[in-house]
Amino acid sequence: MGEQKTAQRGAGPVDALRNEFRGHLDLFYSRLNLAAPYDSVEKALGTLTASLKALPPEQLERLGTDTTQRWTCFRQAFVESGLSQKHRGIIAGLVRSGALRDLPPEFTHLLDLYRPQA
Repeated sequence: MGEQKTAQRGAGPVDALRNEFRGHLDLFYSRLNLAAPYDSVEKALGTLTASLKALPPEQLERLGTDTTQRWTCFRQAFVESGLSQKHRGIIAGLVRSGALRDLPPEFTHLLDLYRPQA
């Protein structure tokens, strides 16, 4: 067990952010009672990883402390991978009905994608 904790602590910022994003996606789909579209989730994780690896080290470090910037990156990967198009009608209906109140507030970054644009 100690080795596993050391390995997690030793994970770089890209791995840490990727794991965080995966956790958010797991929570998102479980709270919506939807099966996560596996291929699209993997594509979103790959998209995020590629964009993170392209960042300069100082910007990558900032993402570790700036929640808003981090969620902007997560949202971008969610959209660019096509994940935002999966289950679109169902999720938009849940957003309209207000049925997703049990998601943490930061998920607004994703849920806004399903709200009508003014």
